[in-house]
Amino acid sequence: MRILAFDYGTKRVGIAVTDPLQIIANPLTTLHPEKLWPFLHEYMLSEAVVTFVVGKPRQLDGTDSQSAAHVVGFIRRLQREFPTIPVVEIDERFTSKMASAAISQSGMSRKKRQNKETVDTVSATIILQDYLNSKSIY
Repeated sequence: MRILAFDYGTKRVGIAVTDPLQIIANPLTTLHPEKLWPFLHEYMLSEAVVTFVVGKPRQLDGTDSQSAAHVVGFIRRLQREFPTIPVVEIDERFTSKMASAAISQSGMSRKKRQNKETVDTVSATIILQDYLNSKSIY
C-alpha cells in the first residue's frame, strides 16, 4: 500500500509516492493540473494507495497563503473522485526552497536544476518525507 503526496499548483502538480512499505518517499512525476485526474485514475488501477498527502501553502505566521484556496479546491475534488482514501494536509512552507537547495547539491546539470517541474516533484517528495517522519515514533 502506497501513499501519494502532491505539491499542487495551478500550472504544475508535483507528485511523490512511497515504496510499498511506506518507508521512503520517491519522486513520481509532475503534471499539468488538467492531466492529473486521468493520470490518477489510471495509477489507482495498478497501485493500492491508502492515503493522499497534500501540501498546504501557508504564510510565515501560519495563516493560509493566497494560493491555499486553489489547494482547498484540489482537496475537495480528491475527496470527491476517491472518497475512500483519506486526505492529510501538511504545512508546505519552505519546501520549494528546500527542493531547490537539494537539487543544487545533487550534482544535476544546470538545465535540470532550473527545470520547475523538477522542483515541483522534489517538493512533493519533501512533503511526503515530512509526513512519513511525523508518523514515525522513536
